[in-house]
Amino acid sequence: MSDTTSESMFFSAPDGLKLHARRHGPRNGAPVPVVCLPGLTRTTEDFDVLAAGLIDANPDRPVIALDYRGRGRSDYDRNPENYNLAVELGDVLAVLTALDIGRTVLVGTSRGGLLSMLMATVRPTLLAGVVLNDIGPVIEAKGLLRIKSYVGKLPPPRSFQEGAEMLRRLFDAQFPKVTGDGWLAAARRAWQQREGRLVPTFDVQLARTLDNMDIERPLPSLWKEFDALSDVPLMVIRGANSDLLSEETVAAMAARRSNMETLVVPDQGHAPLLAEPDVTQTIARFVVNCDMSAR
Repeated sequence: MSDTTSESMFFSAPDGLKLHARRHGPRNGAPVPVVCLPGLTRTTEDFDVLAAGLIDANPDRPVIALDYRGRGRSDYDRNPENYNLAVELGDVLAVLTALDIGRTVLVGTSRGGLLSMLMATVRPTLLAGVVLNDIGPVIEAKGLLRIKSYVGKLPPPRSFQEGAEMLRRLFDAQFPKVTGDGWLAAARRAWQQREGRLVPTFDVQLARTLDNMDIERPLPSLWKEFDALSDVPLMVIRGANSDLLSEETVAAMAARRSNMETLVVPDQGHAPLLAEPDVTQTIARFVVNCDMSAR
């Protein structure tokens, strides 16, 4: 895998908050750019390996990953009520407008996939293709409860090595093949050094987005939003051990979209890392097909 040129960029959200994005590859290129949207507490770094793989497949393709407000290098919001999908969708649109992106392939992991489906309802002409990484119109409450149990609640580790062990204990059942080095790399994505101690790479107030979740109340489905993707090339990735996206939901999605491409990643749960060569190559092939469809 070749080295890729990358740079940080900063943009203003509609309310003036500073947003960070990471661009990989050329500033402008003939192929449709790929825009990567991370999970609830995740950052642009989750897509570094995927970006390199996509650019290996086509060096002219720009790949942009976003930090939502309250994550990574974007500003934290003084009002945590703004950590919601509607505000974040407006932020994504603001960044795409600032970059003058008229068509894009969205790769959305978890929350990023929800934003991708919502994008289809408000700006379908932007979408040359969508990759939904371990997310669909039905979200399993069991998986959300597991996420709720730790987001913003983990004690600060004294070292990245201790953080790696914490992550291994939390996620080993879903990711049994991750090595010690892999857990250490994950810890470096989950925490950052600040004033001599390790702190999360996200605003812990994000935990409030899960406060109202009730296991007794079924979560509203997003079939209407999913169906808005009916004319958009679509790939769905599921971790074989996922507790957030069920096999039944993927089957129901495929029944509504006979041309949907599906990839199951073995030995991974929520959400697949998108870092294995066969996975990145499969996504790269899908993106090339989106190029041809967009012409």
